[in-house]
Amino acid sequence: MNNNHFVEHHTFAIERHYHVSPATVFAAWADPVAKSKWFPQAEQFEFRVGGREFNRGGGTTGPIYTFDARYEEIVKDLRIVYSYIMDREKTPVNKVRISASLTTVEFKTVEDGTRLIYTEQAAFLDGHDTPDLRMQGTHSFLNQLGEYLESV
Repeated sequence: MNNNHFVEHHTFAIERHYHVSPATVFAAWADPVAKSKWFPQAEQFEFRVGGREFNRGGGTTGPIYTFDARYEEIVKDLRIVYSYIMDREKTPVNKVRISASLTTVEFKTVEDGTRLIYTEQAAFLDGHDTPDLRMQGTHSFLNQLGEYLESV
């Protein structure tokens, strides 16, 4: 048995309040142009059940991270469920799978806008990623979403 292979399971939920309608927040996830304003621009973006979203990003000198998602359920203005894997590429032939996740994004109507509930159930693989790093990254992109929504 190889002791270098293990899985760390973790579930987290993050809530955000945005002062725009659920339809506006949902559209920021559903429209590839809008989404590219707050999330890495997708090389492939098929926002439909069974559709794929794929993008890659990272620093100019560091590794490249790939996000490869499949949309499992979409209920307009209410909910998006997608599964995704993340890989880290040091070079195109040196790729490591770092996690596999199931994510649910809910859009709830509140008196002065939208309460977004982001829940991720993740399997972090072989110590290549951690729950703390993933939550930090998720907080960052949800903050970027908020900044985008303030500008529309």
